[in-house]
Amino acid sequence: MKVIIVGAGAIGAHLANLFSKIRQDIVIIDDDEEKLEHIQANCDLMTLHAPSNPPIQALKDAGIKHAELFIAVTPDENLNVNLCVLAKGMGAQQTVAKVENAEFLDPMIVEAYRAAGITSIIYPENLAALDIINGLKLSWARQYWEIHDGLLSLLGIKITEHCEILNRPFKEILSPESPYHAVAIKRNEMTLIPSGDDMLKSDDFVYFMTTREHVTSLKHLISKENPPEVKNIIIIGGGKTAVRVANMLPQGMKAKIFESDPHRCEQLLDLVDTSRVIVINADGRSVANLTEENVKSAQAFIALTGNAEANILACLTAKQLGVHKTIAMIENMDYMDIAGNMDIGVVINKQALTASHIYQLLLNGDVRNIRNLLTVNAEVAEFTARSGARITHRRVRDLNFPREAELGGLIRDGKGMLVNGDTQIMPGDTVVVFCHGTEISNLEKHFF
Repeated sequence: MKVIIVGAGAIGAHLANLFSKIRQDIVIIDDDEEKLEHIQANCDLMTLHAPSNPPIQALKDAGIKHAELFIAVTPDENLNVNLCVLAKGMGAQQTVAKVENAEFLDPMIVEAYRAAGITSIIYPENLAALDIINGLKLSWARQYWEIHDGLLSLLGIKITEHCEILNRPFKEILSPESPYHAVAIKRNEMTLIPSGDDMLKSDDFVYFMTTREHVTSLKHLISKENPPEVKNIIIIGGGKTAVRVANMLPQGMKAKIFESDPHRCEQLLDLVDTSRVIVINADGRSVANLTEENVKSAQAFIALTGNAEANILACLTAKQLGVHKTIAMIENMDYMDIAGNMDIGVVINKQALTASHIYQLLLNGDVRNIRNLLTVNAEVAEFTARSGARITHRRVRDLNFPREAELGGLIRDGKGMLVNGDTQIMPGDTVVVFCHGTEISNLEKHFF
């Protein structure tokens, strides 16, 4: 597939790296030669320097009329939108525009731009906020995602030394009929797709898949007893992501936003529901300020400043002060492993979330809801099995399915269920696949 990206910033660079690994025909365009040189040194792709704005000649030189996917991720949202409309008119099949304004998410505006030729409008702050809100729903899980409207659940859990099932083979504690499925384990720097002989160790990070009705019983299995319910939240940094989080808070949750800029505080008062959100003009990194605002009464702490180091240190401080769940926004990909090793809690990265969303457009229409799991360097996606697909020919245990991938669960006739060796996948089933060590695109042939 031919992909053209305009914008060599953090998101553009991450996309270029991701797409070049799966051997797509990539061209990236920018007016900053230094950024392009850095990307070309690390990725197998073509770069084009385009000082003009809009870069019409560069689009022609890149082969826009043959592009299956055009992505505009410059810092200028209006330029991104206009470039997508232009690219569609010049022959691009699908177009994606990154925006910085929540108003672009209005359904009427989305539909109007779709009619103008924009396939997808992406607001990274909204994707990050959705991830954060999911993480607040269960205080005892590091990560929590409801799949297919909640029919299946994927939970990322840190195993402690108090877990009663430590050092016991999975085949002893989880039978094929068990309502839980361990799909991956992160142990130190290594990711394991577990077999029946593998066992949990203290400090492992494990992804479990289960059905909606068994989420609570999984909590007991891994000895996460009596976790606090998230009701009071502290947010440091009053940027766009903080506003989206504040306005998405589930019923029963309240938040305090620390923002050091008094002018931004005035703006926040008009942007959030002040009956549920308190705006505080103070530095949320200060222990004195946090103590004054009774940080110990909060069950969750979210660091959303533009500084990765500040967010990491703030979460470590919050943990020391007794906050149960901490979430840090990390913009710099170089800090992701560091943050994970420091055990700061949930890590959110907008570049990875945006890339996962766009990556889906490269694949068949029957592949949906792709999610990049940075913690274990893996991805999860939903595949719909077509009639006659090879994955429907035999029971799972008899399939020649890649060892680097794990079939976690499926949805059939509106019901979620887990997959085991005796499962026979049927045409029309939506199957959740966990993928490590192989690309999702390599699995399409099994389902179509």
